[in-house]
Amino acid sequence: MAKRLLEFRDRTAVVGVGYTPFTKDSGVSTLTLACRAILAALDDAGLGPGDVEGIATHRVGDSAAPSLVGPALGLADPTWYLDQFGGGSVSHAVVAQAALAVAAGVAETVVCYRAINARSEFRMGGTGRGLPVSPEVQYQAPYGYFAPPQQYAMYARAHMQKYDTKAEHFGQLAVTQRANAVKNPRALMRTPITLDDYLDSRWIAEPFRLLDCCLETDGACALVITTAERARSLRRPPVLISGAAWGGGDSHLSGGRADPTTTAAAALAPRLYAQAGLGPADIDVAQLYDCFTYSVIVQLEDYGFCAKGEGGPYVASGATALDGALPVNTHGGFLSEGYVHGVNHIAEAVSQLRGDAGDRQVAGAEVALSTAQPGYILPATSALLLTRG
Repeated sequence: MAKRLLEFRDRTAVVGVGYTPFTKDSGVSTLTLACRAILAALDDAGLGPGDVEGIATHRVGDSAAPSLVGPALGLADPTWYLDQFGGGSVSHAVVAQAALAVAAGVAETVVCYRAINARSEFRMGGTGRGLPVSPEVQYQAPYGYFAPPQQYAMYARAHMQKYDTKAEHFGQLAVTQRANAVKNPRALMRTPITLDDYLDSRWIAEPFRLLDCCLETDGACALVITTAERARSLRRPPVLISGAAWGGGDSHLSGGRADPTTTAAAALAPRLYAQAGLGPADIDVAQLYDCFTYSVIVQLEDYGFCAKGEGGPYVASGATALDGALPVNTHGGFLSEGYVHGVNHIAEAVSQLRGDAGDRQVAGAEVALSTAQPGYILPATSALLLTRG
């Protein structure tokens, strides 16, 4: 196993990123969003649709399938595609599988994308959907326990009770990420907030307030993956995929995890670090899946940046700010930039390592961690370790 992991390390790279505007109502289809983001990513890399051999995405019935995107881009015969069912927990696995395809020689260049009208069309809480995403919904819906904030709130409350985590810890994270978004012209929310603003925001599902929750967003984001060798001849500095891991976990209803304050990321992290030959101390910047403020706090613990139960005080210390020991969600994250189901985290990590993140640039960033939903609600998680090429 160790030999195979070393053979995969640094053989592929992200060479292009592309976005559509993030809005509350895109006014176009998810197919249009996907194509616009892909074309922007290809242009960023100095490539065109004719260079694409593979297409990959993840979705839960709310995006455009590769079988539609390919013809729309004029691709007659893609050699590889992936249409992964799943939410944010599999977002980074999609890129990892694309990298495997490239490393294996199945496709030299692959585009990965997520297109979503999550505000105007298919809202995460269920509005606009037909069949439920998971059959487990039938066991909770009769009790009014349905929306993601309700589900995550239970875990956040357990962490508060076990480790004395405070609402102010959640609030400081929201304030810090909004400060990053102020420096990001792409962000939906660019008005600074204070801790008092956070505490005054309305309840959604206790202990979560409005400012604990990610933004429901219309938009798309895309990435271009190719070989490390080819990457060095393209327009942008390459960002190498040094580690990629994905795997199981326990769902919140049928899982058997005894401690609800530990996520599947705790099991995945050692595999990820071993593959890249890196550890928490090597990470210069982290993009941690922030569907809710608590999600970041628990991942700081489970990825080894602080001891279990110390995530809240770690955030309160200022460690996750742009000038802190571990800048986190430098674009504002899903809380303030926008929510594209995981992929915009990877794109921000790439920007930081290329050194083109503008006013929010972390000086000297060479290693970035980007993570997916940490494996609470659905039994899966994934993450990437990226390094400057």
